[in-house]
Amino acid sequence: MLLTAGVLVLLFIPYLLWGTGLITARAQADLRQQFAQAQRAHHDQGALHPPKPTTGPPVVAPAIAAPAPGGPVGILSIPKISLSMVVVEGTDADQLRSGPGHYPGTPLPGEGGNAAIAGHRTTYLHPFYNLDALVPGDAIDVLTVQGLFEYHVTSSQAVDPSDVAVVAPTPQPMLTLTTCTPRYSASQRLVVQAVLVADVLTRVSAPATTSGHHAGTAQLADTPIRKDWWAAIGWGIAVVALVITLWILAPRLHGGRRAALVIGGTVMWLGVVYFFFGALAPLLPASF
Repeated sequence: MLLTAGVLVLLFIPYLLWGTGLITARAQADLRQQFAQAQRAHHDQGALHPPKPTTGPPVVAPAIAAPAPGGPVGILSIPKISLSMVVVEGTDADQLRSGPGHYPGTPLPGEGGNAAIAGHRTTYLHPFYNLDALVPGDAIDVLTVQGLFEYHVTSSQAVDPSDVAVVAPTPQPMLTLTTCTPRYSASQRLVVQAVLVADVLTRVSAPATTSGHHAGTAQLADTPIRKDWWAAIGWGIAVVALVITLWILAPRLHGGRRAALVIGGTVMWLGVVYFFFGALAPLLPASF
């Protein structure tokens, strides 16, 4: 049992760093399809050429209702760090497993005010792993159903997780990205802020409304944990039961049957362990 526990601890580390990416990759594929459908529903999709900064201020998009929690907000692209991922609505643990999450209570990207997005640093495809590489002047693009918006980075700083001033409303259209820092720790938040410099708006057929995503006050995302203990306990019992079963059956078999049991049982055990880790990870006090 001690040996099994030691193997589980060792396997849990690569699961967090790489295995969680399988969950996010699958979710991102579905989200891209949903976003394409949302684009077709909102406007006649045409070619959106990259916006160019102009001498005058960019025209902000009208306020519309935010997608349902977990739905696609748009595609966030940061060329400098080779990032292109769909942003989802919401910043709780389930939503951040699907990709970067838009803070409820802040404007949508492209609208007036401070649009804020949170993302994981080292797990779930680590979208903001290299966020610290951004410096003033770097470009950040966001494609939504309302158009394509280009932001330029103005600042990067580390703040305390309780500092909500970075996602407070602003008079100018801005984009704020937050993630944990330093890597593999949740002791602080890395905050990158950028201002809107250019856009290409599309005609939106959906009626504009300010209800929904502007209500309330945004809070700095701290990857809230959904305490689903029963799922973790159930899969944990399955892991232990399978180990005991193999331990009892293996000595009773010989030759090819024993080898087949060991190989097949190990593959089955790894599959059960994967689901056990998936249920266990949200229960941890820190999700990076």
